[in-house]
Amino acid sequence: MTGEVKGKLEFYGCKCFTTNNIFLEEYNLHVRFLTEQQFRQDYRAMLLRLGCDSDQKFKDVLNKISQEVDRRIHLDEASAERAAAIRCTYRPLHPHVYRLEESHLAPQFKKIVEYCRNVEASKEGLLKLLEEEAATRVYRFPVFERDFCRELVEELDHFEQSPAPKGRPNTMNNSGILLDELGFDEAFITPLREQYLLPLTSFLYPDCGGRCLDSHKAFVVKYDMNEDLELSYHYDNAEVTLNVSIGKDFTEGNLYFGDMRQDPVSETRLTEAEHRITEGLLHRGQHMHGALPISHGQRWNLIIWMRASQQRNKLCPMCNSKPSLVEGRGFADGFTKAGEAPANSQFMSQ
Repeated sequence: MTGEVKGKLEFYGCKCFTTNNIFLEEYNLHVRFLTEQQFRQDYRAMLLRLGCDSDQKFKDVLNKISQEVDRRIHLDEASAERAAAIRCTYRPLHPHVYRLEESHLAPQFKKIVEYCRNVEASKEGLLKLLEEEAATRVYRFPVFERDFCRELVEELDHFEQSPAPKGRPNTMNNSGILLDELGFDEAFITPLREQYLLPLTSFLYPDCGGRCLDSHKAFVVKYDMNEDLELSYHYDNAEVTLNVSIGKDFTEGNLYFGDMRQDPVSETRLTEAEHRITEGLLHRGQHMHGALPISHGQRWNLIIWMRASQQRNKLCPMCNSKPSLVEGRGFADGFTKAGEAPANSQFMSQ
């Protein structure tokens, strides 16, 4: 089953990627940039209130936006070049972690998946096997064995210390690794999504594409006292997200959740979820969330943004309009052209 979806479907991005959700870290603000005139009209007053109180500071903002837009335009090309360079120059420390094996997975996780594959399985029965967080429809369960997490972090650390080129996961995470560039997609992330996560999401999130997740973006983020400490309030470019804590030693840094992004901010009540090494938190991608700062050590998390083309082909989750497609590399942003159907259809009738 591994690689089946990528062979049958051609995935695309949405044009809004180059213009929407540009994060200005120093002002903790996501912006949209079409033209300088539009940007001034939409954000000049807001930026002034946030401390962008001089012409030079505003010029600096425009310069950073210009650099980010240019980076996004050339993202696929740059990513392909990095991946090729990594294949040629990087020698893995633990080659076996690049292929998903049953021995990597926690026994409880395998038990949960086995239950979901049973023809008599039900959502009510599944929920008895999961730990539900205070935040609505956020679920916790063990994913990996601790020894595997240790070896995976050792591998990622080894790659971090190497001279191989590295791309950042997104505009909000300055420290992290894109797992497709490192070679994890085909033999690890894809079978994890198709064979183990899809049976769960089919029961838990049928209303937001959980039965037909046919692509993903996977990456690792690192929080360190000398690098990124926290992550601002945001939503994901995903239908369903899995966030697994894989190490190392750290204190605090809980994930916190609000409401769905469509809900009024004034009515939001925040709840926290603790990171526990080997355990994953599963939630809807449009569920607003963030990460509190760590106070000690270093925290690594493996994150999989899972996407359903059936869902997002109707409405781009990042610009709230029908997607305008552009060619993309690999799984791109998970959109497909009309007439294509996701291969993950075995759970759609449940």
